Amino acid sequence: MSTTIHHGPRVAARVPADWVDQPYERFSVTPLAPTIGAEIGGVDLTSLDDGLFADIRRALLEWKVIFFRDQHMDRHQHAEFAHRFGDLETHPFFKYVSSTPDQPEDDPEVVRFAKGPKASGYENVWHTDVTWRTNPSMGAVLRAVEVPPVGGDTLWADMAAAYDGLPAEVREQIDGLRAEHDWMPTFGQAMNRELADRLRVDFPAVVHPVVRTHPETGRRTLFVNRDFTTRILDMDPEAGAALLETLYHQADFPEYQCRFRWTQGAVAIWDNRATQHYAASDYFPQTRVMERVSIVGDIPY
Repeated sequence: MSTTIHHGPRVAARVPADWVDQPYERFSVTPLAPTIGAEIGGVDLTSLDDGLFADIRRALLEWKVIFFRDQHMDRHQHAEFAHRFGDLETHPFFKYVSSTPDQPEDDPEVVRFAKGPKASGYENVWHTDVTWRTNPSMGAVLRAVEVPPVGGDTLWADMAAAYDGLPAEVREQIDGLRAEHDWMPTFGQAMNRELADRLRVDFPAVVHPVVRTHPETGRRTLFVNRDFTTRILDMDPEAGAALLETLYHQADFPEYQCRFRWTQGAVAIWDNRATQHYAASDYFPQTRVMERVSIVGDIPY
């Protein structure tokens, strides 16, 4: 029987070797962890000139997830800001499986997550968003509308550091491997079979590299996750499942993680190509309301 081997972290550099390190002169940067996560101070996201936005985008590439407190934006401003990063996604399944009754109709790109006494959180698994798409999200902008007095934090994991932390022989083994990603084991289980089969026509399972190359930084990142990766192609199923468990476990090490405690009006922007995230579901029956806008990404290679 195959045994999952747990690999200890070798914390990697925050940025690639050829990164040009320039100071941020128009806002403060407070790191939350050595390689991932930074809180940005002194910025109003509803009022950015092109130069300031370019610096924010550079900070996102450097830190992989960045945070802003006390942002006063409505849904429309939220979507407008996210659109500066690229075209926006609409989620094809969320309306069928969401327990949130007041999904916005005027801004369909804004997905509302409302949890409270009648609905507890369920996003408490490490994952990368919509990897079942041919071109998964480039990133997302998440805004806190209402937060519990304690709990409801979100964690992010640096999947470039997670890749670098694997032994050389494992990195050699997985470079070039491909894996299948599918929405059926998650979203498909929350809808009736007829609806799932109808949606399946437009959203078949897709195949992505196990290790992708970040298109802007050139970093190699692990690109498998517990929610949506179903198997490694061209590999014995038992051996492939054991290897996936080893790779999934890389996100679990605190050395690769940062944790953000939400306050009302806080905003997080994360790079979906370089991270996984986990929403701690520890606040039931308190209320937690978040809104997310996701940006269309590229095809992983």
